[in-house]
Amino acid sequence: MSVISKGQIAVRHLVGLLLVGGLIGVAAAQHENKSAPSAPASHGSSQAQHPSTSHPSTSRPSTPAHSNSGTRTGNTGTASHTTGTRTGTSTGARPNTRTTGTSNTNRPGTTGRNNSMGRPNTPGSSRPNTPGKAGAGTVSRTNTMPGRQVSLRGGGTANIRPNGQIRSINRNGMQINRGLNGSRRIESMHNGARVVSTGRGAGYVQRTYVVRGGHTYYSRTYYYHGAYRVGVYRGYYWHGYTYYGYYHPYWYHPVFYGWAYNPWPAPVYWGWGWGGAPWYGFYGGYFAPYPVYPSAAFWLTDYLIAANLQAAYAAQQAAAANAAAADSGPNNPPPDQQAQGGGDPQPSGSSQVTLSPEVKEAIAEEVKSQLAAQQAQAQQQGSSAPQQSASGAAQPAPTSGEVPPALNPARRTFVVDTDLSVNSGGQECQLTSGDVLTRLTDTPDSDGNVNASIQASKGQDCAAGKQITVSVNDLQEMQNHFDQQMDDGMKQLAAKQGTGGLPKAPDTSTVSSDVPAPAPDTSAGKAVDDQQAQGDQVESQVSKEAANGGS
Repeated sequence: MSVISKGQIAVRHLVGLLLVGGLIGVAAAQHENKSAPSAPASHGSSQAQHPSTSHPSTSRPSTPAHSNSGTRTGNTGTASHTTGTRTGTSTGARPNTRTTGTSNTNRPGTTGRNNSMGRPNTPGSSRPNTPGKAGAGTVSRTNTMPGRQVSLRGGGTANIRPNGQIRSINRNGMQINRGLNGSRRIESMHNGARVVSTGRGAGYVQRTYVVRGGHTYYSRTYYYHGAYRVGVYRGYYWHGYTYYGYYHPYWYHPVFYGWAYNPWPAPVYWGWGWGGAPWYGFYGGYFAPYPVYPSAAFWLTDYLIAANLQAAYAAQQAAAANAAAADSGPNNPPPDQQAQGGGDPQPSGSSQVTLSPEVKEAIAEEVKSQLAAQQAQAQQQGSSAPQQSASGAAQPAPTSGEVPPALNPARRTFVVDTDLSVNSGGQECQLTSGDVLTRLTDTPDSDGNVNASIQASKGQDCAAGKQITVSVNDLQEMQNHFDQQMDDGMKQLAAKQGTGGLPKAPDTSTVSSDVPAPAPDTSAGKAVDDQQAQGDQVESQVSKEAANGGS
């Protein structure tokens, strides 16, 4: 039996310890490899095992630190600061615009910017309204129509059309406006009275009448070839402009308005007797009366349209007579130029333009709306005398902050009452009495204009469907004429009820309003005629200056 020395025993013991320690280290390493994932997948796998703590509303798209050109597109998979795209160029900075689903047009070199809904601007507007949603936006300055501006010697300016015809003159407090068809309107102030002439021997004089309940009322004496008619108008001051709204001088009893508004027991046939009238033959292709009338509202509709067409025909005949009597010149173009400039169409045989049933229905709805409003006003009217007479006194300020009737959101349909040149996308076109407009916007621009759409027109240049800019003052005068014609129509109904097939009406007596009309101002005729003569002189001088080039 061999004997093992103490040194051998010590060596074997040391080797055993080393082997045990190595086995323990290997086991520990294997255990660690089984319990932990590999390092490259550690971050992604960890996030996959837990719900994300990020929120879509607060996540941001990655932004390059230095973007020199092109576009930057946000993360379309999450709701970030923009829901669409950002466009524009930058040099390491943020893009120049932010939009909500749409992009703005770059500012340099553009004629307008898209609005917040991505709809392009219409001519002369900054935020056009969609028809039927008027009032949400505002319109800006209208586009300048073709022509040139002339500074006049002694002060004042004139605007000349490309064909040399005078468009407008502003001189020494006198404003002259010429239509494309040669019509002329002159306005000025004389001794506190507003004088407006609309043609040879035609116009009106307006004076302050009374102040009642904080409202200022004005009298207008209309003069037409020796005949006088007077009306009352209430003043409105809105967005820096003064407007005058027709005020009814008397009221029927409410029951009569109800008879006119509600359907009759049976439809009524009514013979107007227009068959032989020159105006009716001329506009026969444009206007046709209803075959029967289910209520007075439709009878009044045809009455109003016919009255406007009669006025349009008379104005056209007068303009043709004036043009024939005068030498052909820049202010009075010959009849063939007038036709090219936007006059009424030829007689019914050659005219294809018609007043559609839909447009007539819109006018009838306006008539019914007015009947309902007048019935409500008639119930509220008192009979007390005005508080203060102001005839001939200094003109006080009209009521401030009250919307004029022409901007009433409930009123959209307007029947043109006289020749009117308007702006359609930077081009001028001519409207005449009896054409029909729909107001699209409620807020006037800094020039007092709103957007409107032509619903019916007898001319070819201002055709139906065109959008135009028109002054609120012109719309208000259309509304005034409409209201005055309503009074005339109701007076005719009251006189004819119970005859010719019309049903008998209830009480047709009238009650004077709280501001009854005064007597006519018989000096109005001279004031209108004198202004016409002054206008002739001013236009003659301006024509000479414009021919010499002006300044």
